[in-house]
Amino acid sequence: MPHVRRRILVTVEAPAAEVHSALRTADITDVSTVIEPGTAPLEVAVVEDSDSATTVELAADVEVHLPYFGGLVYPLIGWSLRRSLRHAGDRLRAALSGEPEPPPPPSPRLLPSVPFTPAAAALVATVCAIAALASFAGALFGQNADSVTDAFGASNSELGASLAVSRIGVLLSLVAAALADRRGRRRILLVCFAGVCVANAVSAIAPGFIVFTGAQLLTRAFANAILVIAGIAVVEEAPDGARAWALAMIALASGAGFACAVVLLPLSDLGSQTWRIAFGVSALAIAFLPRLARTLAESRRYEALVSRAVTRGRVREVFDSNYGWRFALVGLTAFLTNVFSAPAAQLTNRFLTDERGFSNTGIAIFRAVTNGLPGLLGIIIASRLAETRGRRPLGVVALAAATGLTMTFFLGSGAVLWLTSTVGIIAAASAGLAIGAFHAELFPTEVRGTSNALLLVCGVAGSAAGLLLATNLDDVVGGLGRAIALCGLASLAAAFFVIPWLPEPADRALDEVSPSEA
Repeated sequence: MPHVRRRILVTVEAPAAEVHSALRTADITDVSTVIEPGTAPLEVAVVEDSDSATTVELAADVEVHLPYFGGLVYPLIGWSLRRSLRHAGDRLRAALSGEPEPPPPPSPRLLPSVPFTPAAAALVATVCAIAALASFAGALFGQNADSVTDAFGASNSELGASLAVSRIGVLLSLVAAALADRRGRRRILLVCFAGVCVANAVSAIAPGFIVFTGAQLLTRAFANAILVIAGIAVVEEAPDGARAWALAMIALASGAGFACAVVLLPLSDLGSQTWRIAFGVSALAIAFLPRLARTLAESRRYEALVSRAVTRGRVREVFDSNYGWRFALVGLTAFLTNVFSAPAAQLTNRFLTDERGFSNTGIAIFRAVTNGLPGLLGIIIASRLAETRGRRPLGVVALAAATGLTMTFFLGSGAVLWLTSTVGIIAAASAGLAIGAFHAELFPTEVRGTSNALLLVCGVAGSAAGLLLATNLDDVVGGLGRAIALCGLASLAAAFFVIPWLPEPADRALDEVSPSEA
């Protein structure tokens, strides 16, 4: 198992004997880490010693294994560990001088504020890898919609119908997410991942628009199921106080997958059929399936439920007196927000191409500049605010801001496009994290998959309504951009009239927020 080890040198104006005595007296024996048990033994070695000064080496070692993302995370853990060592050095100086002990440093923004077990960290990392690949697969149709429709000779209304039809796959997503309550999170995640790859393989070689649409129906279904179950798995495995952070990692991974779809977009400029290459790349991701199966574990909360022989997946529990009102509010939120977010996400490229004169390469550059780093910043900010300020206040403010900015984007031009897209993605990332937390936290473990499956139906119904509305109103209101902006009224209604009624799950244990009824 990999080790992250850091050391620093500290020079103090005291002989070695006084240094060791101060370490014992102040109980400076360990440093904080982000991996349970949350501390690592502090190793102290005298490097130089004199009557007036002593230089000591402070070192600590953390054993951690993170599949897929270790190269990105280990340096962050090392940075956090070095900061803890510096704090230990400051404590030593304070103990020798008799000054008050310095306050501990704040936890790094990109790392959780509470420690994870190694098993939980590995599960989150593996689920994030699956989510990234699924997000990449699911984003390809939206990113390449213009090239696909041109290749098959489809119109705006036919594109809207195809995007709406692809969302009928929610019925399959419904079954898959509900089965996660009966068969487990791990098994269904792996099956859906294989399904995504196979469906995009069919998309890559589709002879016509109907076959392509049918394949994308399956891609959308499996990808949606993966993202829903991924959120459930990490919320169940993450420690209290870090559930929003775990969901933020899913969002970051999904954003990376989406970014990969954008990076491959210039391929569509090379020829009328070169958009098929990106779908073929997605299909080849099935080569990762064996390794994903080896590193993906079942969530311990679900395993504990199975060991109690609890009946799982009962739909009536979602609608009973304890959870029915919650479901109505969260379901309405999902519907209203997707009426706007679906056409805004799926039709942006067509809007930029047809109404603002962007090329595919220009769109890729625009997306990279306005969505890349700002989206990352929004998720990082949201992961902290969701824990410290609460999901509900963040959801209201961020959703209202994201909707207003995005509506302005579709009504604007020139510099307005760049500004509103950049700021809007920060707010949208924050709103998405807050709303996603409600989906995963407000229902008990035995029906968490079933409830999220039904919420997915609500969201996809809103998506289909929004896509059909936007693509059929464009001629009526004077353009696709205006039609999409009009759909934003539904999202504003969710922000101001629905989310304020939801219960607040922050600063509460998951079993307290949504206790089991079994």
